[in-house]
Amino acid sequence: MSPARPSPMFLADSRGLDFLNTLAVPVNEEVEWLADGEDLLAWLQAAGLMNAEALADMRRSAKREELDEAAGQARALREWFRGFVREHRGKPLTAKAVAELAPLNSLLASDEAFLQVVPRVKAAEEDAPSALELVVQRRWRSPQALLLPVAESLARLVTAADFSDVKQCEGPGCVLHFLDTTRHRNRRWCSMAVCGNRAKQAAHRSRKAAGG
Repeated sequence: MSPARPSPMFLADSRGLDFLNTLAVPVNEEVEWLADGEDLLAWLQAAGLMNAEALADMRRSAKREELDEAAGQARALREWFRGFVREHRGKPLTAKAVAELAPLNSLLASDEAFLQVVPRVKAAEEDAPSALELVVQRRWRSPQALLLPVAESLARLVTAADFSDVKQCEGPGCVLHFLDTTRHRNRRWCSMAVCGNRAKQAAHRSRKAAGG
């Protein structure tokens, strides 16, 4: 990933929407976090969707052009899902929406995920019922498999979240989406430190101009 580019943003309270936000305008210029295969690997690692061992294996076994092709497929998946979100955000999904999710179901059908019992990472936690836990693992047979954890995140979003709580940031020009999990469902900004602060500054300037 380019050192001049900011780090990926994980502020949506949903990995599916974080994936949607891999194309954004955090300041003044559009930023693409999935420009090539290495970008895709880096984002999957940052998102916690792929462990270091699987990443190392993929880097050793896959050709650069194969990874770049997978990144192109990821961008296409993202833009398809962006259209779905724009169409349905702000209201509950109905059973009819499943017809529009055929591309996602097709991708999910190619998954080779399996369950494994492994030692719990934080076995010393007092509230942990066991020193063991059940985790999902995958057989990463090709670079195209890199889309599978993303597809799972999208599937979890459309099945476990209320789409009434899916919102786009109200900041001017901001394209970021998030899942509003606040108590009163009154979140307006992708981040108070970015768009929220800009809105406060704009309101302050407006009041000052009116007072003057």
